[in-house]
Amino acid sequence: MFISNAYAASASSATDLMSFLPLVVIFVLFFFMIIRPQMKQAKEQRNMIAALQKGDEVVTSGGIVGKVTKVTDTFVSVEIAANTEITVQKQAIQSALPKGTIKSI
Repeated sequence: MFISNAYAASASSATDLMSFLPLVVIFVLFFFMIIRPQMKQAKEQRNMIAALQKGDEVVTSGGIVGKVTKVTDTFVSVEIAANTEITVQKQAIQSALPKGTIKSI
């Protein structure tokens, strides 16, 4: 008598699509701002490690600067001083330096 009847709203596919739109937009932004640059950086690192050769000047992940003297499949020998060589894994090479950097240090 005093209470009016409540009816269910009709289902609309446009409303369902609009509710997922913010989630899709966040995923696209996440991909282009975080995932894609990380994939690009990892690819550049892999290419740099694959291109290592004798005579390259490198920096290890521990901060050691030296010249590559020997390259194998998984290890690299790096001369850090006269008659002083260390052997590190290829993955420990952080970056390759331009030629002549060690002399200028």
